[in-house]
Amino acid sequence: MNKLGIGLVSIFSLCMSILMPVGSALAADVSVKVTLPDFEVNLNGNTVDNQFREYPLLVYRDITYFPMTWYDTRLLGLEANWSPDEGLNIRQNEVTSSYMPYHSNHRNAVTYAAEVPTSSVTINGKVIDNTKEKYPLLSFRDVTYFPMTWRFAHDDFGWEYKWDNSSGLSITSHNTQMQTVDLPAYADKNGVALFKGYYYFVETTGTTNHVYRAPVQQPSLKEEIYAYSFGNTDRTPWVISFQIRDNSLWFTYHMGGGFTGSDRFVKISDDGKAELMLSGYLDFHDTHDGTLIVLQGAAAYERGNLYIVPPGQDGTNRKRVGDSGVLYGSHVTYNGDVENIDNGFSTSVIGDDVYVLASHGQTDLNNIYKINLKTNKSTMIVDASVNLFRIIANKLYYVKDENYALYSSALDGTGETKLSDHPTSWFDSIDGNVFYATKKVANQFNLYQVDLNREDPLVWRTPVSEVRVLNNQLICRLDEKEDYGVIILDNLGRLQLKVANPISRMLTSDEGILVDTSSGSSIQRISLTNK
Repeated sequence: MNKLGIGLVSIFSLCMSILMPVGSALAADVSVKVTLPDFEVNLNGNTVDNQFREYPLLVYRDITYFPMTWYDTRLLGLEANWSPDEGLNIRQNEVTSSYMPYHSNHRNAVTYAAEVPTSSVTINGKVIDNTKEKYPLLSFRDVTYFPMTWRFAHDDFGWEYKWDNSSGLSITSHNTQMQTVDLPAYADKNGVALFKGYYYFVETTGTTNHVYRAPVQQPSLKEEIYAYSFGNTDRTPWVISFQIRDNSLWFTYHMGGGFTGSDRFVKISDDGKAELMLSGYLDFHDTHDGTLIVLQGAAAYERGNLYIVPPGQDGTNRKRVGDSGVLYGSHVTYNGDVENIDNGFSTSVIGDDVYVLASHGQTDLNNIYKINLKTNKSTMIVDASVNLFRIIANKLYYVKDENYALYSSALDGTGETKLSDHPTSWFDSIDGNVFYATKKVANQFNLYQVDLNREDPLVWRTPVSEVRVLNNQLICRLDEKEDYGVIILDNLGRLQLKVANPISRMLTSDEGILVDTSSGSSIQRISLTNK
């Protein structure tokens, strides 16, 4: 089934006039006359341009017919699949889509001929005999059209609709909706974030990047909160990356060359003030005593790269933490190379204690140590080479280099338990349920759930490209070649929603999810609710 038109893709039509006399069954009809609506049609608030639509809505015997295309069905919470053996199967499901206009450069005629297919149709598990239907399904431009009668639209699919002479037909479904974010077209060229009721985005003019924020309710009211010049016009500016750290919004950008330049870390306060806080190749964490800084990049090779910066002071006034002969916060390979690790997987702070990867020498690499910030005492917690780790709900989770398996223990390293049946490259926990990803090929991962009583089950049948945890749900971006772009799973790994659009990236958000669609139909926002 393809996404532009589902081979006999069925379409729903809402009853335009329930009291109209019903004609006889059309089992013998081969071709019937249909017309384009002469009234406005809105689908979940989207106005349909039937005049220039490849798959317009149709009217047959005063009943509106709906095209069962890939995106039109998902927009209204329906999943339509067709097979030679079973015909067309239509059912309500946890699906959504942005509105797809299916724009054509040619104006449609007023009338057309449509066919009455006789193939099998199943709706929510009930088999429909199209030859006996008062308002049969139709086929037009190789797409199945569905009659939007009260029986189907209201009783089977739970849609709401309104009709009046001035505003025409309005159809509303109750599945989760994708909303187009009303930001300037240039916004999707750089980082975008949604945080505490504001959108944050970037405009590049000449050699300057301008960072704006705009209220969600009135995105046109943008205000500049930060700007910087990146210099040479022949060089593409580095992308600004937004992230949420400790319930505050930050953004990062790069200045200079790869080796001689540095990353800049800017914090945005709730009133919109943006302040440059740190510069360099580094990771950092808030503590009771100030900001903990882990120097990375070339500085990491110098060892003793762990510091604390007192509150209100810049990075020049800093105090070393731990041992000056130890390399902290990075993964060291056995040939001596240093690999930086994503934030949150190499260093954690709990109260006055810092848990950090530490390497003393070639025979003592990537152990987990605890360093007390008050006494500077260091204690080895895990005496094994660890690839990455994090602390979740006062438990230590880590992946060992020897087998890439995921383990857990108490914060003092006791009670170690092997959790995963497969190599682990990412992991997280929701309400005590642990999920992890295993690399299959480049940028493709199998997603599993830990089950100590049996083999770990595969959570989703196809590989995922990216996984995040938000609002106690797993947000999984799929490869753009897959049927769906994003799936949302609950804390038990059960499906909550499938997003029909291919997604190029997931953006930073503290409310729902923010995505950039590959089709170029702008940035979309999806509200999340726990069910």
